[in-house]
Amino acid sequence: MIGIDEVSLSYDGVGVLREVTLNLPKGGVTAIIGPNGAGKSTLLSIIGRLLRADGGRVTLDGMDLATAPGPVVARRLAVLRQDNHTTARLTVRDLVGFGRYPHSRGRLTAEDGVHINRALDYLGLSDLADRFLDQLSGGQRQRAHIAMILAQDTDYILLDEPLNNLDIRHAVAIMALIRRAAGELGKTIAVVMHDINMAAACCDRIVVMKEGQVTAHGTPAEIMTGPLLSAVYETPIEVVALHDRLLALY
Repeated sequence: MIGIDEVSLSYDGVGVLREVTLNLPKGGVTAIIGPNGAGKSTLLSIIGRLLRADGGRVTLDGMDLATAPGPVVARRLAVLRQDNHTTARLTVRDLVGFGRYPHSRGRLTAEDGVHINRALDYLGLSDLADRFLDQLSGGQRQRAHIAMILAQDTDYILLDEPLNNLDIRHAVAIMALIRRAAGELGKTIAVVMHDINMAAACCDRIVVMKEGQVTAHGTPAEIMTGPLLSAVYETPIEVVALHDRLLALY
């Protein structure tokens, strides 16, 4: 479980996160949604130790993430940032191999090779393993970055807007892979996303943020209500049922 206890962060005196308290249970996929500026990516960055909070505490199965040794955390928790573009001319295999750094410190072993090949196969990238990243489509590059995270072989995975700039077909494919990784590989995944309907269809839990605070959290059925979403996004939203799915219309 990821425990978040009264986490706060300010920039130039302006509160970005305000005493956020939340538990992310082990297992499944949790979506973090909310309007721009809600603090979604900031919260994920603090959990992933990319940012240091001004106050509060984040724990991973009881381990204080602020004080735990970096290599120990990196073997338990993987983070894919939103700005994951690289200017280096790497092959897909090179990129996925970076995921093994917490284990091998850059000296890849036979065991690392097993994890790399497994991740490439799982993401359907084996045939593209020797292709350079700049030769791939946007959807293929995103799959390669997720393969790198899977090769890291952590229990917990944080994904910051992995659907950003993807068309509908590729976004659906990426979410299906995320869903599979949680179910088949037993990963606990938290994903920041903007698509309310995708979150409701593919995630086990939804956390709603606004103005640096958690407004609500629960199952998709609990979160997908017109009054709640309308208040959070400050625009009229109607939720309807269609083929056993809840859809937000706006």
